[in-house]
Amino acid sequence: MKRREFLIAAGLLPAARAFAAPAAAGAAPAGLSLQAAINRAGRQRMLSQRCAKAWLLLVDGVVPDRARSILDQSVRLFDQQMADLKGTQPNDEVRAAWGLLDQDWSRYRPLLLDPRGDVKAVWAGSEAVLAAAQKLTVAYERAAGSSAGRLINLSGRQRMLSQRMAKAYLFHQMGINPGPAREMLDTAMKEFAKAHDELKTAPQNTAQIKSELGLVEQQWFFFQNALGMQAGDRKKGMSDVATTSERILEQMDAVVSLYEKIAG
Repeated sequence: MKRREFLIAAGLLPAARAFAAPAAAGAAPAGLSLQAAINRAGRQRMLSQRCAKAWLLLVDGVVPDRARSILDQSVRLFDQQMADLKGTQPNDEVRAAWGLLDQDWSRYRPLLLDPRGDVKAVWAGSEAVLAAAQKLTVAYERAAGSSAGRLINLSGRQRMLSQRMAKAYLFHQMGINPGPAREMLDTAMKEFAKAHDELKTAPQNTAQIKSELGLVEQQWFFFQNALGMQAGDRKKGMSDVATTSERILEQMDAVVSLYEKIAG
């Protein structure tokens, strides 16, 4: 799946532009390269957190129409990518990791369909799916055995962290697991900043990648401000975090796609 197709499927492009997509957009590929598999498995990590973020926004009535759209599109994209990855299983480690992720997703997915469900169960489900998706991504990276594969993994993890930070912020604002949520947010922010510094110094960076990472840095500035803001209006603060987390996600996806391109 190319970046444009992902943005359409994930709801990051407006509907008017989505209609211009090729008829084949979203169709399962006949087979994936290992670099593409790393990208998709890494995107499953992100979707585990993005689904929880959208579900929380929906539950709390924050930008509900947008939250519903993001949630529905994220669930569909996760399902599609599981099918894509099922066709690319080069060894036993990957097969076992895919099976674990499939099991954890089958338990998490139904929780996301009920906005009246158990919030703490969504917390636990999102963590389990994230851990399983991480194992699958690492298994693909090991199978690829290249420095380029590591860069796809590392930059792809930044996408996940953008959504993890938003998820943690929302849990904290809603008073659910506030202590662990605060710790999760602080840790994710530190990890994002450290990985960004590493990506900026990667010797494989092209001029275009350097430019895109510069744009990520701009979005990171706005995102940090939103995460640190103690808004008088709680729902406005949550809405701002939702918006800025989507913007930095889109920009990071551009970076991952470029790393996948140079690896191919």
